[in-house]
Order: sequence, then C-alpha cells, then structure tokens
Amino acid sequence: MVATSQPLAAQAGLRVLQEGGNAVDAAIATAAALTVVEPTSNGIGGDLFALVWAGGELHGLNASGAAPAALSLDALHARHAGEMPRHGWTPVTVPGAVRGWADLHARFGRLDFAQVLAPAVAYAAEGYPLSPVLAANWARATQIYRRLNLPEMEEWFRTFAPDGFTPRPGALWRSEGHARTLRDIAATQGRSFYEGDLAARIDAHARAGGGLLRADDLTAHRSEWVTPIHTDHAGHRVYEIPPNGQGVAALIALNVLRGQPLPERRDDPLGLHRQIEAMKRGFHDAHAFVADPRHTPVDVSHLLSEANAQAHRARLGDRAHDPQTRAPSTGGTVYLAAADDGGQMVSLIQSNYMGFGSGVVVPGTGVALHNRGHNFHTDPAHPNALAPGKRPYHTIIPGFLGRTDGTPVGPFGVMGGFMQPQGHLQVVLNTVTHGMNPQQALDAPRWQWLDGTRVEVEASLGADLTRELIRLGHSVTVQTDPGSFGRGQMIRRDPVTGVLEGGTESRTDGHIAVW
Repeated sequence: MVATSQPLAAQAGLRVLQEGGNAVDAAIATAAALTVVEPTSNGIGGDLFALVWAGGELHGLNASGAAPAALSLDALHARHAGEMPRHGWTPVTVPGAVRGWADLHARFGRLDFAQVLAPAVAYAAEGYPLSPVLAANWARATQIYRRLNLPEMEEWFRTFAPDGFTPRPGALWRSEGHARTLRDIAATQGRSFYEGDLAARIDAHARAGGGLLRADDLTAHRSEWVTPIHTDHAGHRVYEIPPNGQGVAALIALNVLRGQPLPERRDDPLGLHRQIEAMKRGFHDAHAFVADPRHTPVDVSHLLSEANAQAHRARLGDRAHDPQTRAPSTGGTVYLAAADDGGQMVSLIQSNYMGFGSGVVVPGTGVALHNRGHNFHTDPAHPNALAPGKRPYHTIIPGFLGRTDGTPVGPFGVMGGFMQPQGHLQVVLNTVTHGMNPQQALDAPRWQWLDGTRVEVEASLGADLTRELIRLGHSVTVQTDPGSFGRGQMIRRDPVTGVLEGGTESRTDGHIAVW
C-alpha cells in the first residue's frame, strides 16, 4: 500500500511494489515522482526525513541540509540588514533529499536504483495532467512570483511557467531538464548532485547570481541515522524524529494531556480547549530549544519528562492563555506512507518549505532550491541562531505509531509547516483515544493555533463548538479554505492478519494505491 497526496505518485510506488520492490523502494519511487507531479510543495532541491520499520525496529533518517559555509549572521546583516528573506539565494541551505533517497536505498532497498526512479523520469519526460489542488497551488505561486519579480526567478518562469502554459486542472506539463537530472541521479546513486556535474551546475549558478551555496558545501553534506524519540499515550507509542525537527512539540503536548483526561466525545469543547492549550506548551518548548544538536545540545529527555509536563500543566486552566512564543509561519510539504507484504513500513516527508521554495531554479536541471534557511533565528544568543554549517529548526516531521509492547501499528503524517505537530496531535488522538479508522481520523474537522489566543477552525467543526471555544477565551476564526490545515496520510497493519488499512487526505488530491 502507498498513500500520498497525488495519485500519479502513489501509482509510481505501487508499480515498484508490483515489480518486486519493498516498502522503501516504493517510498523512494513515490518521493521522486512527487518532485515532478507536485513541485508546488517539494523538489529535488529540498530536504527529507524518514522513519522506517524494518527488521523488528524503527530507524530514523535525518536528511536535512545545513547553511552554506559563507552564510553567517554577519553576511545576513551585510546583505539584508539582518532580516532573512523568504525568496532568492540567501535562504537556500544544502538540499538533503537526494542523498536521503540514496542512503535509504543503500540500507534497505531491493531493486536497482534506476528502476526505482524510472516512474519519476517517465512523468518528467513524457508529461502529465495537473490535478485540481496542484493546479490551484501552482497558479497561486505564479501570481506571487510575478509580483515579486526577482531576477533570481527568471529560470523558475522558464521551467514552471513557460510561454503557453497555464496551470489549470488537466493542463499538461513536462520538464526534460527534470528528467535528465533524475536520470543522472539514478545512474550515480545521487553522487552527481553532491560531487559531480549537478553539483558543479549548482555552484556555477550560485556564483553567477550572488548565491552563497558552493560545491564544497554539497560535498560535505551527509545524512544522519538517528534514534527516534517517543512518548506513550493510551496504550500506544508515538514516535517522531529528534531535533532539529519539531516533532518533539507534538510529544510534549501528548504528555501534558496525559495529566488532563480528555472527554470521550471528540466534539466536547473542554477536550478541544485542552488540546489547544497543550499544543501551545509544546510549541513554547520547541521554539525555545529545538536546534541542530550538533551545534547546540537539546535536552530531549527533560523536554519529554513528567516534571516538564507537570510544569506546563500548572500554567493551564479553563481559559485560553498566551504562550508568549513566536507565531508559526506557513510552508509547503509532501508526505507519504508505504507498506509491503513483508512487514516493512515507511513514513517519509520531504519539502521545499514555502511552496516551490526560494524561487531559484538551476538552469536546465529542473532543480528548484528550497528556502529552509528562513527558519533560522537571527538572535545570536538563540539555540537556533543562524551559523555556517548548521541545520535550521525544521518543520517537516514523519510520524509512526506503535504499541507500548513495542509492536508496530504504522506510519502517519500531516504536512503543512507549523500545522504539522498540531495535525499529528489531532490524528493520534482521533486514532487512539476516539477509536477512529485512518480515513475518519484524517477527515475529522481540525483546529490550528496561530499565535497568542488566536485559533483557526474548519467550518465543519460547527457553530456550537466554535462559540464554546470563544467562551473559553480563544479568539476563533472560521477558515473556509482547508489548505492551511495540513494534508495527511496513514497506514495501519493488523497485527494478526497483516491486512493493511489506509487513509488519505480529503483536503488535497490524495490517493491510496494498493495491491
């Protein structure tokens, strides 16, 4: 089974499974295809994280990149008066996704790497029709980039908005440059991107456009195998990737809620109030402490301790509070879940951060570079302060659900910038507390904390619940556009029969491919 946000990508993963591949092969095939069929949220020039259940244990991969050696706070002050821009070359950090694909394949893959990437190559070379949500996001990005009118974006328009192309449902798009790049990555196991022809092209384009990314930064990049972190809730074990990812925020919120029993009914206003308040405490700690642990130690054991949870509970009551932490911002990401008949399961997420990313595209390659550097802090005393060779605070987080006896349940995730831990919290509670199946857990109305006491809710939450949240002190806005509430996928495996049960996001062009 493969579940993701775009039907053609899910079919790519299914094809690889039918050809004898395992869940990791299918996940890589789906991820590569998503760079072609959903470039509005991810690309070859982005980052990746993954959780892999294999051999009776859960493995974590951090394939996020660091700031270039020349990108420092001093350089930022010289270029932009200390403010990190959203677009252009400055927020570009080293892309880690390609090395992540290669490292996942080297450790767990079964098929030849070129065979795994073949569906993505075909979509890029032969073209495909845009799906509805994809087309809407593409059109929105085109309008934004036209208003910005930055010289660094000239190649983006040549690649993603060529003459005669209008992003609408059913419109055909292809990119031979993207196909060539994927073939090169397949033939070299990704090495070309970090130390070969593709690395040289990225370096040359950066030098010509005033960017700071260099071939040496690419050559120095390595993925990192990490031990997943977890907490227990209602007989289940919820796993996340450790910092520099923000998954710890969801785990802290679950710990806070463990001392505040939730009502049985999901639509109880007091239960929703407690969820929102607990999530604020999770963000309070994440924004204060999450950083690259290679540069700044992050005491995860303390953050997930009962003492920390008790301290947070003591600050909460029956009225909405202001956690006094910075407001979340938005982003664009793709998430996928995959499982095979041998018990292997994969939770994988990759992103260019804000839509297409920085707006910088390497000529002739289809490589759109991400803008993940925008998530660095500019206060030199902050743990997440910008520094050369440092990974930024990362929003993208794959999730995995198990049982407290150590047996697996399956992968899950909700993409969407700082909505992600909020989506994880809600989907986990829908599953383990309220007994929903994967599709019900994903379809249920969502809320999203914005900042202070401000909360957005989906219209489907209902007027009565919305009024009750307002009575409890929340400043509530009803949002009619579901796009800001994340897009999730989930797969569960029956521990006795091995039967797979999946859910896919109704807020996007989601699809489950199963065989």
